[in-house]
Amino acid sequence: MLSNAQLWARLKQTMLYDSETKFGFDTSRVNVPEAWWSTMAAPLASALKSMAELEKGAIANPDEGRMVGHYWLRNPSLSPTPQIKTEIEDTNKRILEFSSKVHSGAIAPANGGKFQYLLVVGIGGSALGPQFVTKALGSNQDKLTVFFFDNTDPDGMATVLGAIPDLAKTLCVVISKSGGTKETRNGMLVAKEAWTKAGISYSKSFVAVTGAGSELDKFAEKENWLVRFPMWDWVGGRTSELSAVGLLPAALQGYDVTRMLEGARHMDELTRRTDIKRNPAAQLAGMWHFLGEGKGSRAMVVLPYSDRLELFSKYLQQLLMESLGKEKDLKGATVHQGISVYGNKGSTDQHAYVQQLRDGLNNFFAVFIHVLKDGSPKTARLSTNLSVGDFQVEPGVTSGDYLSGFFQGTRRALYESDRQSLTILIDEVTEYSVGMLIALFERAVGLYASLININAYHQPGVEAGKKAAAEVLSVQSKLMQYLQKSKEPQTVDQIAAEIGLSDSAETLFFTLRHLAANGRAKVTAAGEITADKYSL
Repeated sequence: MLSNAQLWARLKQTMLYDSETKFGFDTSRVNVPEAWWSTMAAPLASALKSMAELEKGAIANPDEGRMVGHYWLRNPSLSPTPQIKTEIEDTNKRILEFSSKVHSGAIAPANGGKFQYLLVVGIGGSALGPQFVTKALGSNQDKLTVFFFDNTDPDGMATVLGAIPDLAKTLCVVISKSGGTKETRNGMLVAKEAWTKAGISYSKSFVAVTGAGSELDKFAEKENWLVRFPMWDWVGGRTSELSAVGLLPAALQGYDVTRMLEGARHMDELTRRTDIKRNPAAQLAGMWHFLGEGKGSRAMVVLPYSDRLELFSKYLQQLLMESLGKEKDLKGATVHQGISVYGNKGSTDQHAYVQQLRDGLNNFFAVFIHVLKDGSPKTARLSTNLSVGDFQVEPGVTSGDYLSGFFQGTRRALYESDRQSLTILIDEVTEYSVGMLIALFERAVGLYASLININAYHQPGVEAGKKAAAEVLSVQSKLMQYLQKSKEPQTVDQIAAEIGLSDSAETLFFTLRHLAANGRAKVTAAGEITADKYSL
């Protein structure tokens, strides 16, 4: 372990700082030999070259034959065709115009007044990005108060509907690229039914963000929804926050989405640098490779010392784990790659799992995010006019000073126990800095994927899960048809044999327990749960 003086000397050598945005990236708490960077010079140069080709429109998702263009979203001039450039610019202009009309009341609820609430229906990247941005930028001054349907859980949707003060003053944005994602479709149907039961003309409150010609696009057109915004096949869900997926909800809430795009664009410029020592995304990807031995042998623990960034680790879980968690590499070899991501927030972690991080399994590295300013331009003053950031909890000491102390103390304590960490510095949480963070990790994911030779832009495991769920529902359909004809209660094994699904007995068991718990089937107890009998 290095001394404090040695650590300070290394920080002075390794700290990457952008004075224009006050963004910093520190690798000094990683014990990486200088010689290691020399061995990685060629692979990282190759990764940067591949990234440059991707930005020019190369087919970077060979499995699906698609370009990967989320970088064009914040800089349409990079688009490979004039048509794509125009589509991006027109969509962003329409988002701003639509949001402005909603805020002014030019687009209003069917029964008059102004929209005051927003329900976002989506899942995965269609919800995680907007949720992260809402947490990061929200305040009691938001133009619309937002709620989310981000699952197909009936109890969750009922809870959200019960929390919305007035459906008649609620705008609903449904987000699904294909329009066929079942969780989102179910949420849309539940929302539609809720509006209808409340006697509200639902179509005058609904907006679609979807692919042209998708199931949702056709349905929204047929039902005469307010407006439709596009999703493109060259933007994946987990990299869609700076498309209409994330920009529309953010603009409706009153956030400056133009600044978000500017922040991302500036980070893109920093992360195109060919000098690895001055490129934060190349540094980050390199550290992932070194710390995880090129195979993800260590988890990444994200520790933002800011309540506003609490959901960033959840957002990064999808971005990294869906992008990098792959069985096969680009040559078809079995590699089982990935980086596990988890996190909470400081200083909550001091009272949660930092004990294990310091003294338990040394199977992780930490990424600290230190927000320097104690206050936020998004924070409204309390009714007592108290400025919490300036309030001294002890003579000369604010609560923010304590937060900074806990960050530094935890970082030091981990290093003293041979736990390595990276540190990101930002001045404050704003639209600009949020855009920078999103762009930094998007670029690092792409570079790291090149280093380990995998396709970061498809998700076969997710599609396998969707296919398996469809098979379960097919089994349920056969089961219900059989039970409607059956006269006597029967066990799972008896039912499976009768309908020719002996290989699906476990699926029948869980399906029958679910149906019985919800009053859609009867269960006759037999002592052992696996011997219970079922009927309608």
